[in-house]
Amino acid sequence: MPGEDQYTAEEAQVADKSVGDIVNRISDQASILVREEIELAKAEMAIKARKLGVGAGIAVAAGFFLLLALIYLFEGVAWFLNDQVFNNLWTGFAVVVVFLLVLAAGAGIFARRLLQAGAPPTPDQAIEQAKLTKEALEHPGAVPQPGATPSGTTGNNSQ
Repeated sequence: MPGEDQYTAEEAQVADKSVGDIVNRISDQASILVREEIELAKAEMAIKARKLGVGAGIAVAAGFFLLLALIYLFEGVAWFLNDQVFNNLWTGFAVVVVFLLVLAAGAGIFARRLLQAGAPPTPDQAIEQAKLTKEALEHPGAVPQPGATPSGTTGNNSQ
């Protein structure tokens, strides 16, 4: 058509170069975004692992002191049973040993159930950011605010 603007070869080359630059910038920014989300997940896992380590160390110390207290308690119970109930040296200690074995079996079963029900720690913030990024890429006009749940979810992360 006579009224249409015609691009010269030089203008078309500049337009193609601009599109190429834009695609390169988008690719670089996407790579940076992915690397930053991976770094966020690593940092979050390191913080959680450090807290778990400190808590486990303190729990081990408390357990050790409790073990020492229980040793003396059960020895006292065994001597009490020997002196007051059975009037025999080994019978009181045998009763305490059987009681401790029953207690250990119950605690072992309870611990096994808790360990099977527990989930490993997950990088919750990184997962949330990945969901927000996915939502923003799928619907560029409707970018959700940070902290808001993506559409279609109830905010409950248990699946």
